Amino acid sequence: MDAAIPTFTAKQGQYLAFIHAYACIFGRSPAEADLQQHFRVSPPSVHQMVLTLERQRLIKRLPGVARSIELLIEPEKLPTLTAQTVKSSVQRY
Repeated sequence: MDAAIPTFTAKQGQYLAFIHAYACIFGRSPAEADLQQHFRVSPPSVHQMVLTLERQRLIKRLPGVARSIELLIEPEKLPTLTAQTVKSSVQRY
């Protein structure tokens, strides 16, 4: 990738940071189900984000190959991965 600073939204940055962290920890790319579990969103939401990141050339994937997400930006340009808060409709006591 060229020396230009990649642009992405805060949410996209969190997805990219998670993909990088997951790959560092487990030695392989996350599945979309791993992203869904971490971000607590629906499967279509994760899939749309993956397609968006791919369209913006921030990641690439191999069609039909599981866990093939590869970052196309340097890890130094990623934001810090932040903890996800749990949204609940249950009232506190």
